Amino acid sequence: MMAGKKQFDVDIVLEAAMIQFWRAGYADTSLDDLSRATGLNRSSIYSSLGDKDSLYLRCLDRYATRYGGRYDQALASAAEEPLRAIQEFFEVTLQRIADPDLPDGCLVAQTAMAIPVLSPDIAARAIEALGLQRARLRTALNSAKLAEGDADDFAVHIAAVNQSLAVMSRAGAKQEQLRTTIDISMSALSQALHARS
Repeated sequence: MMAGKKQFDVDIVLEAAMIQFWRAGYADTSLDDLSRATGLNRSSIYSSLGDKDSLYLRCLDRYATRYGGRYDQALASAAEEPLRAIQEFFEVTLQRIADPDLPDGCLVAQTAMAIPVLSPDIAARAIEALGLQRARLRTALNSAKLAEGDADDFAVHIAAVNQSLAVMSRAGAKQEQLRTTIDISMSALSQALHARS
């Protein structure tokens, strides 16, 4: 360790920054907020993690990778048990929403809603994350042998419902309301699966 050079765990700092952005949003998170959340002074944040946009992109990537991995795991059994796989996909979101240590909502959904005031790079990354979510669902639904058009339509629908759960939770919706929303989607998917040729 070099004299006068402060060492810190980048992982812990990125987690703290991610939670801060997730809780308050990009626009309402100041460098002072990030400094308080991470325990680093402003110059350490800049020199170690880059400007606010760079840090936000790193946090968005961290979030998308973490939950993307969990969604992939949930959907892994889609070819054999499509309904269970999609239910488990939704459970990833419900568990995140129910976790008292995490802010309500979804960092990707929040970012998407703020696109008009975000940099083109951040907007593009949010759009990419939403596209990956639809692609992940489309792949899972195609493996369940849903009709081609149905797989596409349900991928868009389920991704939209998933994002809306995050928005609803942020607005104070109860778990029962979220589960009812999911049940309606699951019922429609069940009918489509039974109707497949």
